[in-house]
Amino acid sequence: MSEHCVIFITAGSKEEADKIGRGLVEDKLAFCVSIIPEIQSTYYWEDKIHVDEEFLLIVKTRKDRYDALETWVKINHSYEVPEIISLPIEQGLPAYLSGIDNWVAKKF
Repeated sequence: MSEHCVIFITAGSKEEADKIGRGLVEDKLAFCVSIIPEIQSTYYWEDKIHVDEEFLLIVKTRKDRYDALETWVKINHSYEVPEIISLPIEQGLPAYLSGIDNWVAKKF
């Protein structure tokens, strides 16, 4: 079973995406956050369909840091219910995965 994961988070502005990405790395909750600008999200919320421009954050981290990361994002995100979705990393370049382990603080 993999110890690493990729987490998708969306943000409503570049400023918010930058703030979240930098904060997660600075607080050692993520090794790397890639930000994809200007995606279009179509979703159902509060009894209607919405179409919004957003920014997608792709977060690389350890699975054992998910709970702390989720808490951090909920505190620092402007959305009432932010998208925070984790997917396991089944395989990866060992040197890159070691980079994750070396930066992200392991849960004790």
